[in-house]
Amino acid sequence: MSLKLMYITNNPQVAGIIDGYGVDRVFLDLEIIGKEKRQGHLDTVISRHSIDDVKKLKAVINKAQLLVRCNPVHDGMQAEIDRIVNDGADIIMLPYFKTADDVSKFLECVNGRAKTNLLFETPEAVENADSVLSLGGIDEVHIGLNDLHLGYGLTFMFELLTNGVAEKLCNKFKSYGIPFGIGGVAALNKGDLPAEYIIAEHYRLGSSCAILSRSFCNFKKFSSVEEFSAKFLKGITEIRGYEKVLANENEIFFENNRLMVVDKVNGIVQRIKESQIN
Repeated sequence: MSLKLMYITNNPQVAGIIDGYGVDRVFLDLEIIGKEKRQGHLDTVISRHSIDDVKKLKAVINKAQLLVRCNPVHDGMQAEIDRIVNDGADIIMLPYFKTADDVSKFLECVNGRAKTNLLFETPEAVENADSVLSLGGIDEVHIGLNDLHLGYGLTFMFELLTNGVAEKLCNKFKSYGIPFGIGGVAALNKGDLPAEYIIAEHYRLGSSCAILSRSFCNFKKFSSVEEFSAKFLKGITEIRGYEKVLANENEIFFENNRLMVVDKVNGIVQRIKESQIN
């Protein structure tokens, strides 16, 4: 097994580069409805991608699939999804749903013309997971750690890996036989919670997909295409190499890794809370 890696961009040049470097999915993000209100105060990227970008990206992708995140359920959803389908999306992701009724409307709009992916990122979606998953017609799901941790009032998004919420959801997805992914990963050996710990948790939980985070390789921070290209390829190569190591690890390794994640997350949460007091 190796994780399906997704990279968010609306830049055709970037999409063309990463398509040749083993990225499984180019991720176009059209979600804007309600997002500013939820995340405007945070250091998160609110994409300003356009529906016109679907066709532009499809034209430059040869190996990867094109995943498009549409808007949450709204009055213009049918027209939006029709356009996304007609312009070549392979997979359409529904964000910020809460009920089986939301998902049912989405599935009706897609009507089997593309693969469907549900983004579990509200406490209500978690609560209603059985009624949602039993609808059928759902090709895959993803746990959105950012909005979900906000919904639960948590301090740090990776607390969802340590408080049982993500694990419970993963087990439910497995019981329904639906492939799933979890949040995003950065480059190896970087940050307070390095990606190798998170990737090992993906393997332990049975996740098959992850988004390459903004910190993994942000195109806007490079002075040249060549510099971005080299850094991106290095990062992908390191992740794939580490996955080969994980393929040979045993249960004891993964349990020790889980405990390490708990310890590191607890430490990060403590530091964040202390900084907020000060």
